[in-house]
This record gives sequence, structure tokens and C-alpha cells, in this order.
Amino acid sequence: MTLYTRWLDELWNGDLDDLESIAARIVARDFVGHWPGRPALVNGPDQLAAVIREGRGMFDELTFALDVGPIVDGDLISARWVAHGHRKGTPAEFHGHDVLRHDGRVFVEYWVIAETP
Repeated sequence: MTLYTRWLDELWNGDLDDLESIAARIVARDFVGHWPGRPALVNGPDQLAAVIREGRGMFDELTFALDVGPIVDGDLISARWVAHGHRKGTPAEFHGHDVLRHDGRVFVEYWVIAETP
């Protein structure tokens, strides 16, 4: 399983009760996550788990699937994903792009652009 597949399947689609443990296995202790307009919003696996839990908590159900990629260039991995779910009983779908930098073992930095529903 590729590192990006683990990122999407284990972390973003993972067990909400185990997110901190999952994140600690997939990202570095000094991991930094960047969202548009909010550079360095997330620092470390625990903050990443909290952001994922918060985002998924806004939906009745939500799953992420790989749409394009992953594309690897040196220590960078990029991909396009699609999310499907329901919010207050209404179907929701949105897309986004991930760019992640890794150290060969775990992700160390993350940039995302999400097209909001």
C-alpha cells in the first residue's frame, strides 16, 4: 500500500476513535499542514487528527476516494480526491487536491485545496 493510499484510506476514511494513533503512524511529529489562507494551521499528528475529526463531524457520513493519481515527483506526492456524503440528510459531493512532502517514511508537510460543497 502506498503512503498516499494510507493517508486517504486509513486517516481520512479511518476510525474516528483512533485518529490520533493513525496520524502518528502516517505523519511526522513535526508535520505541518497548510490550508488556503491558513498557513501552518496544523502542527503534528494530534492537531491533524482534530482537524479531520472536526471536518468529518460536519457530515452525517463522509468518505474520500482517489480521483486522480497519486503522482510522485521526488519527495512530493500529489493527488485529486472526491468526497461523498450527506449533510443534514442532503447528498454532498466535493473535490480537492493534495500535495504532500514525505521523508521516505511519513509525511512531513501538506498543502490542500478543497472545492467546498
